[in-house]
Amino acid sequence: MWESASAAERVTDVRLDVTPDPELDPEAAERLLRRLRTELAALDVESARFAPGAAPPEGAKGSDAVTLGAIVVALSASGGVFTSLIGAVQDWLGRSSARHRISVTVDGDTIELESATDAERRALVEAFVRRHSGEGR
Repeated sequence: MWESASAAERVTDVRLDVTPDPELDPEAAERLLRRLRTELAALDVESARFAPGAAPPEGAKGSDAVTLGAIVVALSASGGVFTSLIGAVQDWLGRSSARHRISVTVDGDTIELESATDAERRALVEAFVRRHSGEGR
């Protein structure tokens, strides 16, 4: 994905579709998603924003037309940043006892992080990171 020196200026969008635990009320889910976006924005990324979309879900306090369940993270052409992003998402999922699901999409390729065992998730994530970080090319 990031193969040439001219690609150093390339920015890639990574879409995270977050499905909070269905047991959460809308306000708690919104707070949870905003905390995740804040954590991701603290990484060495270009930006982390809620995806443009339909009106906020019923019960959400925001008035912006965004999809609160989707976060778009813009990364520069550094494979290490992508690895850090995936690690942060895994850590976030691991810190919660709730049943949240996150689908990570890069260049039309999606991996879902939820119900796999730790070993299965680790193997899937390692393969996904290798494909999208330029490792092994």
